[in-house]
Amino acid sequence: MTERLLIEALDRLAAHGKHVTFWLRDDDCVEPTAALDTFLATAGGHHIPATLAVIPGRTGASLVRRLETERDVLIAVHGWSHENHGPQGVKKRELGLDRPIETIRDELRQGFELLAGWYGKRFLPMLVPPWNRIDAAVTALLPALGYDALSTFGPEKPGPLKMLNTHVDVIDWHGTRGGRDADTMFAEAAALCISGGVIGVLTHHLVHDGAVTDFLERLFGITAKHPGCRWRSAADILSSPAFPADQKT
Repeated sequence: MTERLLIEALDRLAAHGKHVTFWLRDDDCVEPTAALDTFLATAGGHHIPATLAVIPGRTGASLVRRLETERDVLIAVHGWSHENHGPQGVKKRELGLDRPIETIRDELRQGFELLAGWYGKRFLPMLVPPWNRIDAAVTALLPALGYDALSTFGPEKPGPLKMLNTHVDVIDWHGTRGGRDADTMFAEAAALCISGGVIGVLTHHLVHDGAVTDFLERLFGITAKHPGCRWRSAADILSSPAFPADQKT
């Protein structure tokens, strides 16, 4: 089983007094569902903190009520309506320059204020662009709107605010659109452990199948108490004095 690769990578880190940091981001949250309950139960059962990327223009009070008792959950802004505005033949995007930038700015401001008002101390001033795509001109607007972090997918890049990305996606978007091969994901996580730093796991609870839930149970079971890793909240990572340098340590 390839999960052995991850265990061995964590063992090596621990043997040298080092550890890698994991964090968990779940996208496309809108309302209470059985799928959300399953995801939260899986993470909560192992005391794994999660950041939910909530779509402001499509959510409401029912989600606020559902999350009131979830102590280890933070809320980030997932665009505005998760609507594709890109032209035909171009990869889906909400935050490209396909509309007046003033319109995008106003939506991102409204989304920030809406979720901050609803979630208070559990609101994280971080933008998660739909489809993990955002134009540089839109990114440049974010600090003035109150955002202090950006989260997409893949290696972090220099920019006007902190980046806390995800690196292991559990969904096979270009194939089955279900859970990816667990051995492949364990191997990816093990490879990322070589350099230490921060590893983001990306989930989408609305499309999870049994394979995803099984993988997460195995991943959390291996890592939750292993001395070679720490699961930390996004807020804790972003507020660390070593961040963003610890992305590459």
